[in-house]
Amino acid sequence: MENINSKIRDCYANFIRVMSSEKPYSSSCDRNRDPILKVLQELIRDKHKSLLEIGSGTGQHAVYLSKHFPQLNWFCSDTADKLAGISMWIDDSNSNIKDPLEFEIMKDEFPKGSYDLLFTANTFHIMSWKHVQHLINLSGKALEPEALFLIYGPFNYDDNYTSESNENFDQWLKDRDPNSGIRNFEDLVEEMNENSFEFKKDFAMPANNRFLVFEKH
Repeated sequence: MENINSKIRDCYANFIRVMSSEKPYSSSCDRNRDPILKVLQELIRDKHKSLLEIGSGTGQHAVYLSKHFPQLNWFCSDTADKLAGISMWIDDSNSNIKDPLEFEIMKDEFPKGSYDLLFTANTFHIMSWKHVQHLINLSGKALEPEALFLIYGPFNYDDNYTSESNENFDQWLKDRDPNSGIRNFEDLVEEMNENSFEFKKDFAMPANNRFLVFEKH
């Protein structure tokens, strides 16, 4: 029960935007940053020079993760109301992060630039499926061959939940917003394939999350 309670608390805290002069904070970022880092260290190579993070949230992931990859230019992006908080984290760091970019899916054009890596964490179950599809479509058009699309979060397999806590979490998401919810792995792979991405690897992560890797071809 603790897993579902912590997921709901973190999701609710990230969803509700509170205007504050204090630096935003997400406890889930502290919990999952090291498992995410371990996977990134397996995937990122010296040839990779530029990473775009979609839905950077507080900016904590960017500040913690980017310092481990000094060769990368790390670009945060999120909706306009998140940029000030992200900047607070960037200002307090000595890492290789560029100024955050405004990007609202279904409203803004894909951030200009050339990116070897696209990374997003805990966004696909918050967005509607239509928004997920739109992001994938934009990414397929914008990214060059061999670019990696990296996705962290919970997923279902064959329309089945991987845990009771994920099932409860999904119900909470849909009660809050019927368009949100945990996405089905097979649907995602099909959508990615249709937009020139090939599925490469699926990493099991703590707390019934996954880390999915796709490559542009």
